[in-house]
Amino acid sequence: MEFSLPYGKGKLVGEIPSNRAKGIIQADAEAVLAKSYQFSEAEIVENSLLHPIDSPRLSELVVGKDHVVVISSDHTRPVPSKKIMPKIIAEIKKGNPEAEITILVATGTHRLTTHDELVDKYGAEIVKNINIVVHDSDDKENMINVGTLPSGADCEINRVAAEADLLIAEGFIEPHFFAGYSGGRKAVFPGIASRKSVVGNHNGQFIDSKHSRTGMLMHNPIHKDMVEAARLAKLQFIVNVVIDHDKRIVGSFAGDSVTAHLEGTKFVDSIMEAKPIFTDITITSNGGYPLDQNIYQMVKGMTGAEATNNENGVIIIASGLADGTGGDELYHQFKDTDKVSDIYDNAVKTPAKETPQDQWQAQILARVMMKHHVIVVTEPANKQIVEDMKMTYANSIPSALAIADKLVGADASIAVLPDGVSTIIKA
Repeated sequence: MEFSLPYGKGKLVGEIPSNRAKGIIQADAEAVLAKSYQFSEAEIVENSLLHPIDSPRLSELVVGKDHVVVISSDHTRPVPSKKIMPKIIAEIKKGNPEAEITILVATGTHRLTTHDELVDKYGAEIVKNINIVVHDSDDKENMINVGTLPSGADCEINRVAAEADLLIAEGFIEPHFFAGYSGGRKAVFPGIASRKSVVGNHNGQFIDSKHSRTGMLMHNPIHKDMVEAARLAKLQFIVNVVIDHDKRIVGSFAGDSVTAHLEGTKFVDSIMEAKPIFTDITITSNGGYPLDQNIYQMVKGMTGAEATNNENGVIIIASGLADGTGGDELYHQFKDTDKVSDIYDNAVKTPAKETPQDQWQAQILARVMMKHHVIVVTEPANKQIVEDMKMTYANSIPSALAIADKLVGADASIAVLPDGVSTIIKA
C-alpha cells in the first residue's frame, strides 16, 4: 500500500506490505469539501465578511474608531494571511478610511517573527504600508493586566491590544491538542499574553485533565481561561478560516469571537473527524511546513497518532525540523532526565503559578513516550537532538519501519495517519 506524508514544503512517499496495512486514517470529507470548492478562496472570505455571525459588519464596527488592532497568527501557523489580511484591511478602510491600523503578530511564547517571515506572510506591500508590531511575551513594560482568569492567573496582554479602540483577530481553526481547537479566543490567549500569564494557564493540572484534548471544548479548563481572556481584552470581531490539507481555504467564519468560532469548529469537525484504526505501528506527520519546523510543534502530530496507536506500540512521525527543537527549555527537560515519566509526574505536581516555560509541551510529549515508542523521520542534521530527547532517529520511512519491526514484530499491524495535526480521532 502506497502513501504520502506532508514533509517540510514537500512530501515523503512510502509503502507498507498490504498484508500488514490496516488502512489510511482520514476524514470522509469529499462531499463537504466539494461544496466549498465551488467557490474561490477570495469568495469564501469575502462572503464571511459580508455576512458576519452575530455581529455587525466590520465596516460598521470601525466607524468612529481611530485605532484598530488586528491580531494575526505568527510564522508557526499556516494561515494564508496574504489572502485574508488585504480583505480585512479593505473592509476597515471602507468603514473608516482614516483609521490607524496595526497588525499585532501573536507569537505567544514563541520566538519573534523575522522581517523576512513577515514579508513571506503578508507580502511586501502590507509590510511597507501597515504598522506591524511583533508581540514579545517577555516585554514586561508593554504588558497591561486586564483582569484575573478562572485559573487564578493574571490576564496580562500586550499594551497595543489593550489600548485599541477596536480589537479584532485574523487566524484559522484547526484541531488543537489541549485547547480543543485553535482560533478565536486563542489569538488573545496565549497569542498576545505575557509569558507569566501563559504559563499559569498551561499548568500541569490543566494539561492532565481528560477534557484538555483535541476536539474538546466542553469542561476544558484551558479553553475556559482563553474565552475569559478574550472577553477581558474586548476582542470584538474575528475572521477565522479553515484550510484543507493542501492549505487551501475551504471555510471562513467572521463575526462574534465566541459564536463565529464555534460555528467554525463545527465545520472543522465535518471535514476532519476520522475513526481510529488501532494498530501496533502508526505512521504520521505534523502536517508539513510550517508546523513541522521544530520538535515543540511536532508534539501535536504525535497526539493524533497517540489516539489510535496501541499501547506499547510504535509511532513513526515524519517532520522536517528546519528550526530544530523549538526551545531550549523543552530540549533540556528531556536531555537532562533519566526517566521520561519523571517529567510528567513533576509537571502534575508543580503549582500553576510556578509552571516553567514549555512544561506543558514536555508533559504531553512525556505522556506519549510513556506508552508509545517514538521514531522521528527527519534530516541527518537533527539526529543528535532527536536522540538527546530520548526518541529514536531514522533517515527514511523504510529505515523507521525496520526499527519498528524489531520493537513490535515483523508481522505487526500498520496504519497511516497522513496528518496527525489536522485530524480529530473520534470512535
